[in-house]
Order: sequence, then C-alpha cells, then structure tokens
Amino acid sequence: MFSLRPPKPTFRSYLLPLPQSEDHLTAEPRIKKLEPILLPGEIVVNEVNFVRKCIATDTSQYDLWGKLVCTNFKISFITDDPMPLQKFHYKNLLLGEHDVPLTCIEQIVTVNDTKRKQKVLGPNQKLKFNPTELIIYCKDFRIVRFRFDEAGPESAKKVCLAIAHYSQPTDLQLLFAFEYVGEIYHNPAKKVNGIDPGGGGGGSIGSATGQQTPLFETYSDWDREIKRTGASEWRVCSVNEGYMISTCLPEYFVVPSSLADQDLKLYSYSFIGRRMPVWSWNHPNGSALVRMANIKDVLQQRKIDQRICNAITRSHPLRSDVFKSDLDKCLPSIQEIQAAHIKLKQLCVNEPFEETEEKWLSSLENTHWLEYIRSFLKHSAELVYMMECKHVSVVLQEEEGRDLSCLAASLIQVMLDPYFRTIVGFQSLIQKEWVMAGYQFLDRCNHLKRSDKESPLFLMFLDCVWQLLEQYPAAFEFSEMYLTILYDSARISLFGTFLFNCPHQRVKESTEFAISKNIQLGDEKGLRFPCVWDWSLQFTSRDRLLFHNPLYIGKSAPCVQNGAVKTFKRSKKNYSSTLRGVPPALKNGIISDQEFLPRRNSLILKLKPDFLQQTESQSNSMEQYFRDWFTKPVDLHGVILPHISGTQIKLWKLCYFRWVPEAQINHGGFITAFHKVSLLADEVDMLNRNLRQYKSNSSLQGSCSELDQSRMYFRANGLNDTTGAPDFLSSSFPFSPVGNLCRRSILGTPLSKFLSGAKIWLSTETLANED
Repeated sequence: MFSLRPPKPTFRSYLLPLPQSEDHLTAEPRIKKLEPILLPGEIVVNEVNFVRKCIATDTSQYDLWGKLVCTNFKISFITDDPMPLQKFHYKNLLLGEHDVPLTCIEQIVTVNDTKRKQKVLGPNQKLKFNPTELIIYCKDFRIVRFRFDEAGPESAKKVCLAIAHYSQPTDLQLLFAFEYVGEIYHNPAKKVNGIDPGGGGGGSIGSATGQQTPLFETYSDWDREIKRTGASEWRVCSVNEGYMISTCLPEYFVVPSSLADQDLKLYSYSFIGRRMPVWSWNHPNGSALVRMANIKDVLQQRKIDQRICNAITRSHPLRSDVFKSDLDKCLPSIQEIQAAHIKLKQLCVNEPFEETEEKWLSSLENTHWLEYIRSFLKHSAELVYMMECKHVSVVLQEEEGRDLSCLAASLIQVMLDPYFRTIVGFQSLIQKEWVMAGYQFLDRCNHLKRSDKESPLFLMFLDCVWQLLEQYPAAFEFSEMYLTILYDSARISLFGTFLFNCPHQRVKESTEFAISKNIQLGDEKGLRFPCVWDWSLQFTSRDRLLFHNPLYIGKSAPCVQNGAVKTFKRSKKNYSSTLRGVPPALKNGIISDQEFLPRRNSLILKLKPDFLQQTESQSNSMEQYFRDWFTKPVDLHGVILPHISGTQIKLWKLCYFRWVPEAQINHGGFITAFHKVSLLADEVDMLNRNLRQYKSNSSLQGSCSELDQSRMYFRANGLNDTTGAPDFLSSSFPFSPVGNLCRRSILGTPLSKFLSGAKIWLSTETLANED
C-alpha cells in the first residue's frame, strides 16, 4: 500500500554557497558605511560606489576599492583597505589620505576605453559617453586616477560632472571658505579639530615661545614693526582707513614722517592703482626699503618723484641718496615665470623621469625656472649691497607694485634680518609683504580658473628661500617640509590668508556674503576667515615638530615685550667691509640701477666701456664687497648672501618630485641627515634640561614633565630611538608618491598616445573633445 505523503528527500549537498553571491550580499552594505568626514558647511554633492583607485604603475593587484565622493570642498576617496607599499604618511586634520581640495585641481580628464573617447571637462559641460576612467591633474604636480569598471555608468558620469562643476567656480563667494565661515557664525559652538576656528594669527607650532604671528591689520602691528627696526623717522599712516584712498593697499601702512596726510592724498592720484610709496623695512644704519607703483601722470612724474625721494632722504639719519630699482626691467615678467612653470611641470610629471640623462638636465635648463630663481637672488643681493654697504635707501618700483616687488622685498629682508629667518618672523613677513601688500592670490593661484592671470610668484619666492636654506641650513629655524606644506596650504580654499587679491576684497566680498546669509557682523570689518598660521587646524602638535630645523642655531627673537622694545643689533665687526661711505648724489638725488649690467651667474657686475670712472669705482666697490663677504665666516645672525653659480642653484626635489615614484630614494635624501641631526639635537636638549633641573633642585615630578618636552620630531629617547634610520624614511618624506601617478604609470592605456605628444598638461588641443 502506497503512502500519499511525498517521499522524504534523500539528496544532501555538502557544497558551500558560491563566494560571489556572498560577496555580492555583503559588499554593498560595507561600502555604504564608508562616509566622509565633513567640516562645518561641507556637504556631499555626489558620490559613486565600487570605484578603483589605481596605485601601481604596471599592475592592478595593489589597487584600492572604495567610494569616490565629491563635496563642495574636496574630492574624497574612502576605503577600508590599507594603503599598500606605504610605510608612513603624515596626517592633515582637514584632509584624508586620499583627499584632494577642489582648488588644487587643475584639469579633469574622462576616458571611455571601449569607445576610445576622451574629454577634458570644463564647468557646465555635457558628457555624452559613460566614463570608465577619471584622471585628476593637480596643481601640486600630482596625478590621481580612478577606474569605474564595476561602478554604475550613470553614477560615474554624475560624479565626474560634479567634480568639474565644483572645482571651477564662477564666483569668489562660491569657494568653500564662505560656506564654512557662514556655518561657524550661525553655530558659534562648532569647533574644528577641537579648536575654535577664529581668524587670529596663531603662530604656535610647538615652539617654546608660543609667539603669535602679527597680521598687520591694525595700527599697533605696524607701530611695533617700526620700533623693532628702529625706523624713528617713519610713522604709521591711517589715511586709508575704510580703504578711502586705495582699495589695493592696507588700511594702515608706514610713510616718511615728513609727508603729511594731505600730501599723500594729493600724490596718490598720480600712481597706478593709487598705490603710493610704502615702507617695508629699515636697516639699523638708517637705510629704508620702500615699494611703489609707477607714476601714471607723465606731466607730474618728475615733480612727484622728486618730492617722494626727498622725503625718503630726510628719513635717513645720514640724509643719503635714494637708489631706485625698476623691477620690470631687471627681472623676468610674470608671464615668463608662468611659462617656465608650465615647462617645469611638464618635465617633472609628464616626461619620463631620468635625472641622470643629459637630455633631462638640458630640458631642465630650457625651462628657465632655475635661471629666473638665480635672477631674483642675484638682484636682491645687489640691493642688499646698496643698503648694507652704501647706506642708501632702496625703492622698488614696479608697474602696479604688487607682484615682483613682493618677491624682491621679501628676499632682501630674509637676507638682511635674521628675525625673518625664524618661523614667526617668516610668517609675519608673508603677512606684511604679500597678504597686506595686495598680492593677488586669487588670480595668481588661479582659484577661479582664470588662467590668463595665473603666475606662480609665491612658489618662486618659497623656492628662492629654499635655495638660501639649502646653502645656510643653520641660519633658518624652519625646515624645507615647512616650506612645502606652506605651499600646499595656499591650495586649500579654507584659509583667508591666500584666498583674496587684497584686504579690501576680503572685507567687501565677505560683507556681501554676510548680508545675503543674515549674519550680524557687529563692529567687525567683514567675516573672519581661518588663518593659515594657526597650524593646529591642520596638524597635531607631534606633526608640527617637522617644521623645526634641527640644524638651526637659535637666538632670542627680537620683539616688543611688556612695553620694552628689543631691536636686533649687530656688532661693528658684523658690519665691517673693505669699502664704506655714501655714494655721491646723482641727478635729482637718485641713483639709477641702469649703470649696472649683471654678468651671468655672478654677483659681480660688468660695466659698459663708455661709463664714467666714477661708475667704474662704484662697480668695483660692489665686486670687492661680495669677494670680501664670501671669504669671511658667515654670521648666521647677520647678513647672508646667496651663491648663484650654476652648481649652487638646485632643483627643489622635495616639492617637485615628491609624487614621482621613480624619483623616490628609500633610506636616502636629505631626510637621513635630518633624522640623525634631530637625534643629536634632542639628546643635547635633554642633557641641558637635566642640567637645569639638577641646578634648580626641582622636584622629581617637575623634572619628569620637562624631560618629556622636545622640539624634535625624531627623539633620542622615543619610539624612533633605533640604531639606524626608521624604515619609512625616504627622499619624499613626509609625503608618499604611492597612488600618485606620473606619465610612465599610464603607458599602455588609451591615454598614452595622446600624452606622448603633449607639450603641456592635457588640453583641448592635444585631446579631441569627442562627445
């Protein structure tokens, strides 16, 4: 008899479920949990999952999988996978390991492999094909590549268009800093990295002094600088309060005491941009450094020029003559500097890296980048001679007085004043001669992608300072890591320091933004943006120790403390030279620089054969001054002059090669010496602290707390105390080129044929914009 119930199944499978189905079920929720860390005012505008970031040059086995996110501040790649092939990476508290600020993006290229299409994306452009690859070209020489093989095609297209749109804003108020500050004003309790993100000049980076960087926004900052330099015949002028005279000058600046406010108002109409002559610095011998724009009124030019020079002469205790330097005739133009920078970028990034090849070195010379650095250093040294040896005041004249004069004035002060070779002093120098003097950071850094006004003058200045740091490492308190990170900070659209063309633009634009967002400003002149000198917003106290130069031989910084003025003074020995005296007066009491013709690669000047014997004597004096100076031991707290021969001017490899894998030297480069010197300096500091504790008979507890303090990143008694250098040290330290691709890394892809013929970065001329 048969049962009506179905038979009991007898087959049993011992196979596990297929791995693909399990991965498919678990991968998506895991990816969705990866969320970016957002700052106040930062919002996610688009994102795509299952994106692959390319890491290695010739294999995909090291690639990272994650989510690509575009916000109104940055593009962020978020992954759970650890970065392969990387042993160290310093952490920026504002940016993740794979993040790129939108203002650091220079060009966006989308590629479709199957259709063999590619397009350089601009703002508000359409993309008619689904991209399989996204390549981001950055202003700091990085190239980052993402693949969308497993991502949704429409999502990939949308995130590419979002990046193109938000990285190329059409208006200044669309930059992230405005949204950030607006959110802070509406929610004052919000803090960034546990710190109140105010607009102060917090200059403390772990130093013992904890000095604040003067921002030169107030009358008192300028007055303290006058007292510090002993400029007794100069005064702080407030005639431009409310920017009533000139919108490209600060509200307060320094002028000769003999010039009345009414005269300044009258003279200002004759200068381009109404940028009347302003004081920059005073030498202890009384010589002044002054900047001025060209006089546009031809009929009044001679008369006004004479009055200005007479006022400067009366401000000199010796009533010495005035030496005028026309920077437009003596130095390369901003257009030539930009062209050299493009060639340098092409050489360091797009070309195969073979530094040992003669062709590569010839190509480096053909960029003219090092030649222009030599020109700035040489001309600045010649003006140092005029102030130091001839005791004459120097006037830097330029068409608008806000480009080349920023660089030249800063270099002269770095060479003459040891205060500006300290960290706080150097930051105050940038505030005084760049930010407040109206250097056009917005246009020159090309934050709004208006390339016709772009020029890397600020980078060239940092490069010139690095040349001096390389030649006189014990004379500078800061390291080359500090200079490199400072350059990177100019590409972060959060700090008001490097965001505007002039102080007036900050006040005007931020006031308009505040009105549109119903923000009550009270007595404040515009919104207060975060200041780049508050390094605690970006780095931990531990990482900020990398800014310190262990080779620096310190000396108490000159400043005003408790009402007592401490001016920097040098002994008579430090002023000694073979020739002294003041040059005889020439026409109108002005010495022109046209008599001096520079000899290439030399600080010694060559003369025209038809010059007067008097001019020949002056040139011989300069030649003798440089010869005498270079034969004597260097006073690290006195004047320093650059060596500018062909072998002495070098390429700043940490800045330009840090993202090139082929250029990285494991356990090599300057960092190896930096590490060993840091250990020695820390050991000496520790012995000094022990000695002080022993002499003061302090308690054991107090002794232990002081012994824990150190100004060195590498410590003799810390985790890095090993017999050899740490394994993570390389010539790119503290940066890592892993995941940042140079031209070699994309050979063999459909892009290689287009890159091989490119003379500059990828452009619409080298890539056919196919839809």
